Amino acid sequence: MAAAPVIDAHHHFWQVGRGDYHWMSPEMGEPLYRDYMPDDLAPLLRRAGVEATVVVQAAQTEAETAFLLELAERTPFVAGVVGWLDMEDGGFGAKLDALARQPKFVGLRPMLQDLADDAYILRPAVLANLKLLAERGIAFDILVHPRHLPHAVRALEAVPGLKAVIDHIAKPDIASGAFGGWAEDMAAVAAFPNVLCKLSGMITEADHRAWKPADLKPYVDHVAKLFGPDRLMFGSDWPVCLQAGSYAEALQALRAILDGRLSEAERGAVYGLNAVRFYGLSI
Repeated sequence: MAAAPVIDAHHHFWQVGRGDYHWMSPEMGEPLYRDYMPDDLAPLLRRAGVEATVVVQAAQTEAETAFLLELAERTPFVAGVVGWLDMEDGGFGAKLDALARQPKFVGLRPMLQDLADDAYILRPAVLANLKLLAERGIAFDILVHPRHLPHAVRALEAVPGLKAVIDHIAKPDIASGAFGGWAEDMAAVAAFPNVLCKLSGMITEADHRAWKPADLKPYVDHVAKLFGPDRLMFGSDWPVCLQAGSYAEALQALRAILDGRLSEAERGAVYGLNAVRFYGLSI
């Protein structure tokens, strides 16, 4: 039997000159304030043995989603695009249907972590449009910090059919060792069987200069116990991860923690097949 494909379920591309990355400024400097495009990622994937990827929005604009879809069209290794729409837009349904006609469009992500209203996900228009996503079976990426998790739980209660994934294990403060609160709220999220969790974005929540896999281990152990191998996905969070380590280091840290406890079939699920199933990827 052929080995399961390894799929990076969470990374980004950006072109600084496009000008719609609200979080980006020249003062940031390297490594973030520069272009990152498919040719930059391709050799890293080859060396890591990664066959396909899901690219995720990094700007709160429809233009960036169109940009990513265009890149995906001409980049064979990109199997899916998680884009962006205004969740309160009166034309949300029609715009969602138009995106759904794009072969590599697989989901949406509002940047909940950056919005002034921590409870944005509970606004009536947002909940109504989450129900549209659920009805259409389109994936929803939940980008939050721990303080947002109780609101996410309430939204999941209101839209029980929503196919959702928590990005970056909800960004606990690994550098400080913070665990309580986050741990209980993640357990509440994991109680919804249609919700998955991305094992991504962890090294940038640790001490950028001195982290080691052991720092991540309590957090990985916790979500692995909560979600199980059928509801976890690997994501590099490249190039954001470069603030704390290389692409290979982000992947190898996870492998060092996780692989010894998983069977071959479970590793195949976490590192690839769960992403295929969740996002409906064609690879």
